Formats: sequence, structure tokens, C-alpha cells
Amino acid sequence: MSLRTGNLEIALRQAVADGLLGEDRPVAGFVDVRGVRESVAALHEAFGRVPDVLHAFAAKACPLVPVLRLLADAGMGCEVASPGETRLALDAGFAPERIVLDSPAKTRAEIREALALGIALNADNLAELERIDALRPAGSASVVGLRVNPQVGGGSIGAMSTATAHSKFGVALRDPGARARVVEAFARRPWLTRLHAHVGSQGCPLPLIAEGLATVHRLAEEIDAHLGRRQVTSLDLGGGLPVNFADDTVTPTYADYVDALTAAEPALLDGRYRVVTEFGRSLLAKNGFTAAVVEYVKDAGGRRVALTHAGAQVATRTVFMPESWPLRVSAYGPDGTPKRTAPVPQDIAGPLCFAGDVVAHGRSLPELAEGDLVVLHDTGAYYFSAPWAYNSLPRPAVYGFQVRGGGVGFATVRPAQTVREVSAESGLAQRDALLTGPAAPSPS
Repeated sequence: MSLRTGNLEIALRQAVADGLLGEDRPVAGFVDVRGVRESVAALHEAFGRVPDVLHAFAAKACPLVPVLRLLADAGMGCEVASPGETRLALDAGFAPERIVLDSPAKTRAEIREALALGIALNADNLAELERIDALRPAGSASVVGLRVNPQVGGGSIGAMSTATAHSKFGVALRDPGARARVVEAFARRPWLTRLHAHVGSQGCPLPLIAEGLATVHRLAEEIDAHLGRRQVTSLDLGGGLPVNFADDTVTPTYADYVDALTAAEPALLDGRYRVVTEFGRSLLAKNGFTAAVVEYVKDAGGRRVALTHAGAQVATRTVFMPESWPLRVSAYGPDGTPKRTAPVPQDIAGPLCFAGDVVAHGRSLPELAEGDLVVLHDTGAYYFSAPWAYNSLPRPAVYGFQVRGGGVGFATVRPAQTVREVSAESGLAQRDALLTGPAAPSPS
């Protein structure tokens, strides 16, 4: 048993004993605080020889203020892509100069806010640069960059590949005339000092990621040579690291990533350019899990089906793209101890009212029974932190935990949403608005 699994099982048993999981709380997410800190430390260690680097956590991977606060305390910056994420980052305590705003559709209000606060921003396209021309106040402290698409191709998950020929992101660098237009954009704007690219993460092999980011380095050199001055001073190496969802092994590592970048372009990390990274999933995924109560077990068409409270509302990608986002599932008894019964093929289904709400198909697991628990591993990023509101199911509670000397302590990250809060969020205060508001149309 790995240390990660051992800590998970200690936390699970204590969560049941403390009433954090059970009949009235049938699903919850858990974050390993020490594991998060260790992942951040591994990232810093891998880049230890890079003279100037800002590691900006991709807020979309876990948009929970206490988790962001933990990451800020561990020395991270924050990458955001919406007004909501910007607010979360500021509320979590990130200094504006350690926040980077990325989005392909920034409004003028978003741009104004970033420029006023000194938040760095990467323009997605040349038209956005023209907006910034009009909105940027003299003396703005914001670092401004331009996102380019190196068009090096996609990985095994098309929806996660952002450097394809037709990607919606960035200036398509291999399109006719695009490279010259990028150089001209920098020539016209001495305050435009950063280049940004994002090849992808999950499903993208390291050589593909490295090839795309090496292209950005070569473009920076080309821009400076053309202008005859040092203008590009930093490179935002967007995208993350693929995560191994098959077992507890962390592979590839951040050291592997650094080696791949260095192999693709030895000068990329030599200190000439300040480096920004935007890791998300690789920092959090393996440091979180989801646990849910088995409500019923039945047979259908000769197959055993366990109906649980963890479905597409907390595992959306896995339900809709099971081949691309498979999750490990483990079976535990009502007290949180591992089940030892003989394994049988079982579907692990969720509570939502559509037939496809299944997180694991025909999975060989110890035979589950009503009241047992299932654990979805590696869900610390993009799962319980960004639930889907289908069927108006309340958002589950999320707890941070730390294992010390065989014991475990919990801290509430996000309390479980109540049904009254669901109603309030769904317009309760305006219940009669359509009765007393606009006049009803006259019958024809």
C-alpha cells in the first residue's frame, strides 16, 4: 500500500467516525493538505536552477478559496481566466502582481480591472491588443503578453489539446502572414513584453508540449533580433502536466518536464527570460478523493449496479468521456475499512436522472451492498471543486485533512450546500416575478 492510499484510508475511517460521511451526508470531497504542500515543493525543486520563475496555479483546477489560500502560502502565484476566478484569487490573498489573467474572451471591464490592479494579462489575439491600446493607463504596472498558438498538433484528447491547427486560442502562428503580424504587434508596443503559449496537458506527451514551448522561445529571439532591442523579457509556459490516473505513481514528474523542455531548447530555462508556469491538475489531482455512500444495489440485464451519490455532478468529465477520463474506484465498508469480499463486475452509477450517469462500467470490485462506501481516486482537481448543478443536487462538502502520527484532523473547505440554498440560488427571492412583472401576452 502506498503512503497516499494509507493516508486516504485513515482519513476515510475518521470521516465516517466524525459524521462527515453517512446517511445525511452521502458524498464529500477530501483534500490532503500535506500532499498539496509536497507537490508544490516538488515543483519548486524541479525548477530550482531557473533563476526567475513564477509558478501560477491554474485556478480553474480547484476554485476553492481555502485551497487557493494554501497554495499562496506555499509560494504559488495564480492563473485566472474569468472575473470570478480573479475575485477568488484576490480573496485568497494572492498579490495582484502574482496573478496572471488568461481568457480568449476578456471583456473591456476585465481588462480595465487587470490593468488598474497591476495583474498581468495575456492577450489572446491581435484585436484584444487593440482594446488594450485604448484601455491601458499610462504607467500601468501590468505585464502584458500575447498568446500564440504554435500549431504543433494535438494529443490523445482532442478537447484538451490547445495547439491544433484550428484551436480557438491564441494567434495561429503558422497561418500565412501571422508571424510577421506578431512581430509588428511587438514593434508598435514597447510595453508588450511577454509571449504566452499553451499546448495542453492531459493526453499530451511531453515531447509535444516541449516542442510547442520551444517554438515560443524561438519567436522571442526573432522578435528581439528584428527590433534590435531586448523587448520580450518573459515567457509564459502555459499548460500543465499529464496525470497518471492508473495508480498512485506520480508520472511524469516535474523534473521530467524540465528535462523535456531543456532537450527541446537548451536555452529555454537559462535565465534570459523570466518564466511563468500554469500547472493545475498535476498539483491537486492526486491530493484529493471523493467518497460516496452506496444507496442501493440491484441487478439489471445480468449486471450488478451500485447506485451511489457520486455521479456526473462531481465527475462530469469521467461520465461523458469515460475512455479519456477513467477513474480508479475502491470499495469500503460502512465504517470506512476496505471490503475484502470476492470481486464481481459492477457498474458504479450516480444519482442523476439520465442513463449515462455511470462513473465506472463493469468494474471488478468487492461486491458492494447498501451502506457501503466507494472512493473515486485522484479527484482533487476539476471534480468536486467544480460540481455540475444537474437535478439541483446540493454541492457536496469539501474537507481538508492532515494525517499526523496515525491520527487525522479535518478542516471545512466548503460546507455542504443546503436545499434551501439551492432554492435561493434558483431565484427564490423572485418567486412571483413572472406573475407581477412583465404583463402576460394577450391571447390571440
